[in-house]
Amino acid sequence: MSVEPNQLDLFNNPGETRQLELFAYPPPPPADGQLELFPSKKFRSKHRDGFVMNPEELQQWKAQIYDYQQKARTTPPPAQTTLLDLPANHCDPERIDPLTLQLQSMAFYRMPANYPGNACLYFVVDSAAQLILYVGETCKSNKRWKGTHDCKDYIASYQDLHYRYKLQTAVNIGFWWDTPQRREARQELELYLILKWRSPFNKENWERWGQPFGKS
Repeated sequence: MSVEPNQLDLFNNPGETRQLELFAYPPPPPADGQLELFPSKKFRSKHRDGFVMNPEELQQWKAQIYDYQQKARTTPPPAQTTLLDLPANHCDPERIDPLTLQLQSMAFYRMPANYPGNACLYFVVDSAAQLILYVGETCKSNKRWKGTHDCKDYIASYQDLHYRYKLQTAVNIGFWWDTPQRREARQELELYLILKWRSPFNKENWERWGQPFGKS
């Protein structure tokens, strides 16, 4: 189910101080307007059994996402207005650039660890193509990927198609640790970043980019 911009205020708890109220929702489109993707609508539809992009289609799909995300990186955020003179929030999403994070192998969760990890946001990135593929959040950074996770299947399909066409790819993961400890605030920050970067493996963006690597 796609998420409409007016659904971002899902976690309104009057008893707690909200951390993200100063942020503008939804994130602004690039300065020259939103990209139109694939007039044929081939990639805008849900994943279909037996549908596989050819090399040119795969490169085009990636190029359109790259163009959008690069414009999102360089477009200044809208001016913020507030009735209260509040200090800047340490979780300002405009400070988070997943492409500048220190990256780790996607096999990080297989490394021995005697603690469950910490709360964080994480970003699956193809550093060879400079693409942000997935945005997620967790309260246990060492545990989230040990179990079932649909994104593992998307990554495997994405990499398999690149190997088939002998195209370079380097899928890794980066962590942002300076994140709210309260889950609702962390999820709100996650959703803001999903909509800002339009990461193609997040279900909120399937209507825009299609679902060529997802489940039918």
